Amino acid sequence: MNTAELLVRCLEAEGVEYIFGLPGEENLHVLEALQNSSIRFITTRHEQGAAFMADVYGRLTGRAGVCLSTLGPGATNLMTGVADANLDRAPLVAITGQVGTDRMHIESHQYLDLVAMFAPVTKWNTQIVRPSNTAEIVRKAFKIAQTEKPGAVHIDLPENIAAMPVDGRPLTSDNIEKTFASFRSIEKAANAINDAANPLILVGNGAIRSNASEMLTKFATRLNIPVANTFMGKGVIPYPHPLALWAVGLQQRDYISCGFDQADLVIAIGYDLVEYSPKKWNPGGRIPVIHIGSTPAEVDSSYMPIAEVVGDISDSLQEILYRCDRDGKPDPQALGLRPEIRSDYAQYANDDGFPIKPQKLIYDLRQVMGADDIVISDVGAHKMWMARHYHCHRPNTCIISNGFAAMGIAIPGAIAAKLVHPDRKVVAVTGDGGFMMNCQELETALRVGTAFVTIIFNDGGYGLIEWKQENQFGHSSFIKFGNPDFVKFAESMGLKGYRVESVADLIPTLKEALEQDVPAVIDCPVDYRENLRFTQKAGDLSCPI
Repeated sequence: MNTAELLVRCLEAEGVEYIFGLPGEENLHVLEALQNSSIRFITTRHEQGAAFMADVYGRLTGRAGVCLSTLGPGATNLMTGVADANLDRAPLVAITGQVGTDRMHIESHQYLDLVAMFAPVTKWNTQIVRPSNTAEIVRKAFKIAQTEKPGAVHIDLPENIAAMPVDGRPLTSDNIEKTFASFRSIEKAANAINDAANPLILVGNGAIRSNASEMLTKFATRLNIPVANTFMGKGVIPYPHPLALWAVGLQQRDYISCGFDQADLVIAIGYDLVEYSPKKWNPGGRIPVIHIGSTPAEVDSSYMPIAEVVGDISDSLQEILYRCDRDGKPDPQALGLRPEIRSDYAQYANDDGFPIKPQKLIYDLRQVMGADDIVISDVGAHKMWMARHYHCHRPNTCIISNGFAAMGIAIPGAIAAKLVHPDRKVVAVTGDGGFMMNCQELETALRVGTAFVTIIFNDGGYGLIEWKQENQFGHSSFIKFGNPDFVKFAESMGLKGYRVESVADLIPTLKEALEQDVPAVIDCPVDYRENLRFTQKAGDLSCPI
């Protein structure tokens, strides 16, 4: 066999189901090797879409998603999705074709040093220069990609190396054993929790990756400690739970900001600084912090833990729970915020304004989606509203990118979600700006049989930037654009297209769209005057005593 064939055998041994990508001259041998493989190659319309699909596949499964491109412009197109996976802590393996090693020493058509280029956006990357090293490289790539904190790796395969004969076999996957926190750190954390009058739990995506949702809910319930989650920690505690304070991460103050103001201890569980800077919720490092995670805490002047409990998160929480006794402790003041948070959410249930307020649109979406159904949010003003108003019963049912936060992720991500969970409803929530960045992948969705719904928050501009400009300068500039007729656009691709004409249309349209056996697009005019209204409200926010 040749190197490309050995590479594919190694990918099969890693349990790879799909490779997302585009064909090119320099990856022809890999594509030929896939002809007789159990791996399904998903031909995408752009390399960025391929990388986003691998990104969301990795985030939903915990197994590395794989994307493939050719050299040069194909590889540069791949980079945004690779960077997104790396900062969102999603396991991903990117494979690029490359010129032959016989012409890397001179100026050469489409040649770039891809190992150097991918270095800043990956955990590890390398080039295969000896065919006999292929199995070791693939095994190492998957091990690094899937080990906490997971992220992206890159393998560069020159075309002449891909064609070379090789003897070899895949290496057996290793089983990484759990690690457990030291008893000293557990005792220190338990004592701090026992002494705290108003502790608050802040939970991030690491708790979801560690499958710690059930234990975390038990921990919070037994100790009567309220829980706030980052955008990427949604669903780690069911949102109807009486201790759930929902999402933190908006740049403006919100009700949950009062919880941090009143807290005398923050218990950060599976929290990652890229999700929401501690300088936003703990300026100057005033609040003592306990770090509970699978890896040690990052260094930040506002995040200097008094105890670091590093190991399996569920085990750590259980061991701390054994040593905690908060019986007779007064209810934390932060619990007084919950009625106001719920009231703010519920006030939009019967709002009939049109264009539709983002809060109402998301409220109605929540009514239609089941507890296990999945929404993938793109990046823009709508992401802020999704983070604040779309609440989850289960982990990984609202996917938000808040590490790299790249526009264009929603539609490719929805394809991956539907491949992983074909029995669930899947909705891509996007602005008109983000929609136009990867809307071509709707053809991919139709071709591979992934029927999901895309809701477009249509405001004719880059709404999040307008929001920031208005806040900072009192006016906006360079943010408006025109749009195609989204209904005709969808229909031209063989999809179903809908336009919402009134608030009363929304739920029936959503229900009908979700019943289709082809992808559907819903054009929904949105009233983003709510952005500045929220900013004003946040500025006037006073905390209950």
